[in-house]
Amino acid sequence: MKTRRYSTRDKMLLAGGLGVAIVVNVGLIWGPTLASVALSGTDWNGIGPIRGVGGENYGQLATDYPPFWSAVRNNLLWLGFLGLIATPFGLFCAVLLDRKLRFSRVYQSALYMPVVLSLAVVGFIAQLVYSSDYGVLNSIFHLKVDWLGDRAINIWVVMIAAGWRHVGYVMIIYLAGLKAVDPALKEAAAIDGANEAQAFFRVVFPTLRPVNVIVLVITVIEALRAFDIVYAINKGRNGLELLSVLVTENIVGEASRIGFGSAIAVILLVISLGFIVTYLSQLFREER
Repeated sequence: MKTRRYSTRDKMLLAGGLGVAIVVNVGLIWGPTLASVALSGTDWNGIGPIRGVGGENYGQLATDYPPFWSAVRNNLLWLGFLGLIATPFGLFCAVLLDRKLRFSRVYQSALYMPVVLSLAVVGFIAQLVYSSDYGVLNSIFHLKVDWLGDRAINIWVVMIAAGWRHVGYVMIIYLAGLKAVDPALKEAAAIDGANEAQAFFRVVFPTLRPVNVIVLVITVIEALRAFDIVYAINKGRNGLELLSVLVTENIVGEASRIGFGSAIAVILLVISLGFIVTYLSQLFREER
């Protein structure tokens, strides 16, 4: 077999393309990540000298910083809601649309429309819907509920708003995966006597494993990087605390506690990697 020899021009193009990708990746992802890990063991305000404090920041987070545990709880609730409710509902919508319902294009467009909106815009829409003074929900049903001010319920209604956007995202990914499934598999399952539910869960769904990996990663990232929607509503306070908000408040806020904020960022990184690495390791183990 004759191997192709790259010309000098080809090598320069390859080196340039890879070089730009590597520089961007290191500069925007790995560089800040490693810097956060290093700064998490320091006490630095961004101006004065950097003073090492070891694990003091982590100890303070666990024992002397009440918003931290509230943020951890909210992030885990966010992850559970998106993973166990919004994502399955997005899959359900994709299955329905894959059956070529009448006006399926209209339904698909309507469900996908929120995806083009940023979470900050979704936050402003949530204020229009849930506001206790001028909100649509209270006006229509003549209620006097402080949806966004009550710490017992505000996190739930905001997750519903975020899930509204997430459903459309998941739906379009699963719909693309379902379109790629070989129709012969469904026909073979029908011939063997399987009903629609059995054919889906035992034949179709296992073939969507690559799509499931993508959806899982997206869901974990969406849940743990959530920031703009709560910040647009009340700057992530009064029951809407998230780890991403605490990172911002400590690093770029008035306190300028860069070392402390970096410690929160590292914890957020570890949590996200924990979910993703665990799932991927189990997936690869099953394939072997």
